Amino acid sequence: MATSEVKEFVDELRTEWKHLWQNRLDDKVRAEGMAKQDYSKLLVERGTVIMATRDYKPLDFFDIVHDYLGCDTEKAVPQNATVGGWGKFIRSNIQKKKTTIRSYSPPKPTHKKGQQQRKGGRGWLHANLP
Repeated sequence: MATSEVKEFVDELRTEWKHLWQNRLDDKVRAEGMAKQDYSKLLVERGTVIMATRDYKPLDFFDIVHDYLGCDTEKAVPQNATVGGWGKFIRSNIQKKKTTIRSYSPPKPTHKKGQQQRKGGRGWLHANLP
């Protein structure tokens, strides 16, 4: 397949993927979502559970594309962000790390010299300690 044909095919899959999720039937009693129609390109039949709350692996668009195209997936679809791609590579290896900027700290306040302290600053106690 040529790259333009692959991109057109992936775009068709994307539109069908959007329709699948927009037109799903939500069962609030069982807490799951089911497909209302048959989606032959996505390999989903009517009534197939596409979303559930517990112990369920949801459908993955990238897996479906990989089933159709095999190793040509990277050409048509950018890599999943959780796996890492060009953006992650640039952030981790090429982009400059931010240096920590020390903020200006004002000088410590000095106490104003007021009146002279009584008893040399020992306070008002008149106890003679041995």
